[in-house]
Amino acid sequence: MTDHVIVLAGATGHLGGKIAASLLDSGASVRAIVRKGGDQDRLQKLRRQGATIIEVDYNSRPELARACKGASCVVSALSGLGDVIVDAQTRLLDAAVEADVPRFIPSDYAVDFTKLPDGSNRNFDLRREFMRRLDKAPIAATSVLNGMFMELLVGPAPIILFKFKRILYWENADQPLDFTTIDNTAEFTAAAALDSSTPRFLRIAGDVQSARGLAKVATEATGDQFRIFRGGSLRRLGMLIRIMRALTPKSDSVFPPWQGMQYLHNMFEGRAKLTPLDNDRYPAVRWTKVKDLLRADSAGRNK
Repeated sequence: MTDHVIVLAGATGHLGGKIAASLLDSGASVRAIVRKGGDQDRLQKLRRQGATIIEVDYNSRPELARACKGASCVVSALSGLGDVIVDAQTRLLDAAVEADVPRFIPSDYAVDFTKLPDGSNRNFDLRREFMRRLDKAPIAATSVLNGMFMELLVGPAPIILFKFKRILYWENADQPLDFTTIDNTAEFTAAAALDSSTPRFLRIAGDVQSARGLAKVATEATGDQFRIFRGGSLRRLGMLIRIMRALTPKSDSVFPPWQGMQYLHNMFEGRAKLTPLDNDRYPAVRWTKVKDLLRADSAGRNK
């Protein structure tokens, strides 16, 4: 077994690509296992960076096992619903065990869903289902939990309402919320993949802000006065989720509108808050704060 051969699933995705880059920057050998017939432009980019590309049939455990042979860790950055998070990851897990890989990092990257009840979030239900399989397998596992990806604050997450200069919250404006950039999550995950002494869970947050805190840093970062706006109680949000889900046609979308609403409910409820944080485990990681992100976004908007 080579000490620093890392098998990476999901390397053509946004987070996966950044994990690959961080691993390669650290001197690791990266085997990116990808579906046959994948995006050639993304594969060429990975090759130029120095990754080895292995095209596999994800339905074939023997092919996956051959791709995993000799690795020190398998890292998953796969994204999808049950056919991916449960089924494909289970085949990847079984292949890692068959290939005698000592460690496995699943595609968790979220708030602490281990504390949430079944049914409160469809995507977290799938992660818990796979977690139960992972914890029974004869392999050391480490999940990286990072809260919400910070970039969503300047994207689709309905929290910072730039047009109205408002911060939308539910129930409690002082509930602490965890945010981490994709870059920081990738750096930390890469460091964890190269660290043979990791515990079962690692919890990180590039920044922790309440809705009231977000109003303050948004005001400081943009120069505009932001105020908090209460959407209602968590009970009301739960009712809106049920209505939205009932009215939404079934689809294969990983993040339909009601799924994002479930995520907000989980965060503002507080049960899924990450604690204790392991930010200091890898000192080389320089954490991006929400104010840094908003300042950069504001500069881009004003060009």
